[in-house]
Amino acid sequence: MSSDIFLDIDRVTFGYDERVILSDVSLQFQRGSVTAIMGGSGCGKTTLLRLIGGTVKPQHGRITLDGQPIDPDNRDALYGLRRRIGMLFQFGALFTDLTLFENVAFPLREHTKLPEAMIRDIVVMKLHAVGLRGAAELKPNEISGGMARRVALARTIALDPELIMYDEPFAGLDPISLGVAANLIRRLNDATGATSLIVSHDVHECFLICDYAYLISSGRVVAHGTPDQLRDSNEPEVRQFIRGEADGPVRFHYPAPPVEQDFGVPA
Repeated sequence: MSSDIFLDIDRVTFGYDERVILSDVSLQFQRGSVTAIMGGSGCGKTTLLRLIGGTVKPQHGRITLDGQPIDPDNRDALYGLRRRIGMLFQFGALFTDLTLFENVAFPLREHTKLPEAMIRDIVVMKLHAVGLRGAAELKPNEISGGMARRVALARTIALDPELIMYDEPFAGLDPISLGVAANLIRRLNDATGATSLIVSHDVHECFLICDYAYLISSGRVVAHGTPDQLRDSNEPEVRQFIRGEADGPVRFHYPAPPVEQDFGVPA
């Protein structure tokens, strides 16, 4: 594996009982890059994040981070690797009873033995990086949804992770907050040298900030390339997703018998 590949997902298959979520999926993430994983709801994007974090184990295939296998059965090694990963959850997942300052300080207090004075300085720097230093003493219910997402991002980068994973970071944001969030992801990635992985179905914002993108459909990778390469693709499934077209290979209805059969009406 090239030394430029920081995260490698090699021929991974995962599912629940008879339902296959991901089928023989291979993806590679360049060190220091921003990579988008796009696809419709239920295609397996968030499951990929769970596999990378080691909360579930693939039935087949292998996932390595900086050359080290991610193995949920080896708890000590897994926790060591998780220290190198930051995760921004879809709706922030802030602790509602803690101030914004305490939310960002939490991982530092949980995973380090730094003195309080140093923790304070780090938290102030992280909140300043997302434009919310002045809101440090507020609680999550006192700020907007867009601001909460930015606080969650400050907490995500508190330990200076080498890999940052974003689960639908643009969901539910107004146009201004969405633009701010996208710019923050790109600027923080470039400033820290981290490797960023964005799971999203927001084509426009992803293409503005990502270096590379994968398109997943029905648990398989159907296309990958730079934003320009995907925009220029002639593959019907890629064109349908990129352009948001209603008609195409991806059907709106989940497979089912004819509707007349459910209502007992002759076809």
